[in-house]
Amino acid sequence: MAKFKQHATSWFIMLPGIILFGFFLWVPLLQSVRMSFYRTRNIELVEFVGFDNFISIFNRHEFRQALVNTFSYTIWSILLGFLVPIFLALIIGETVRGKGFFRTVAYVPNVLPGLAAMILWRAFFSAESTGVINILLGHLGIGPMTFLTEANWVIPIIVLISTWRGAGATALIYMAGLAGINPELYEAATIDGAGIWKRIRYITAPAIFNLGSTLLILQIIAIFQIMYEPLVLTRGGPDNASISLMLLMWNYAFGGNMDFGRASAVAVITAVILLGFTVLYQIAQRRKVDWD
Repeated sequence: MAKFKQHATSWFIMLPGIILFGFFLWVPLLQSVRMSFYRTRNIELVEFVGFDNFISIFNRHEFRQALVNTFSYTIWSILLGFLVPIFLALIIGETVRGKGFFRTVAYVPNVLPGLAAMILWRAFFSAESTGVINILLGHLGIGPMTFLTEANWVIPIIVLISTWRGAGATALIYMAGLAGINPELYEAATIDGAGIWKRIRYITAPAIFNLGSTLLILQIIAIFQIMYEPLVLTRGGPDNASISLMLLMWNYAFGGNMDFGRASAVAVITAVILLGFTVLYQIAQRRKVDWD
């Protein structure tokens, strides 16, 4: 009876949070899934059409382009956004003096509002002669360049900007993980003649592997939902070269047609893809535990 009362008290304390979580997350999620099977007028369900919304968007070039672009964002994010925070954490961790200062400097970009930061970067990469980069190039005798209108450059630039903004906060998480490593391991390795790269390979990397793998899947989930960066910087251009699935969803819902049925179908497809990534991550983690 005492155990039942203890559990009942715990559930009673969590109940308000569970209700709010369900109302603000699961209700909109289930409503979005339901809406994807209907033809809509704004948010009004007009007619049940089954999988017609999904078939329609799969047959559209902009959806296939958005899908390819989103995977391209993910690959570039892994190459840049995943490694840069680890590098920052290692560099700051090896710093003897001024660690607090460097932590603050690394975190400052994350304090800036996202939209404001994108507007500043849009001015920085502006194709006009008043763009910051073009002003610098002008002093070197080089003509204006159009970075955000080059299809081959636009996605790496957007990922680089996103990395600049979020790398510092992620680096602090890695630094917290590094702080849990026994310093005697580094001292013993140094006495044995191990250099910095061997210490990183045999001590640091294994210690933060689980943390890194968790942050990797969270980063993939976040980058799959990238929207306001290409929206502010390029509007998905040039010629849909930077459009993402979430930006396509926004265009369907708020771009003029107010087609919430197709927008919901894009959201459901994105959720299914991310669910697949999460399942693969869980399988990989389980196999790693079995091997260990």
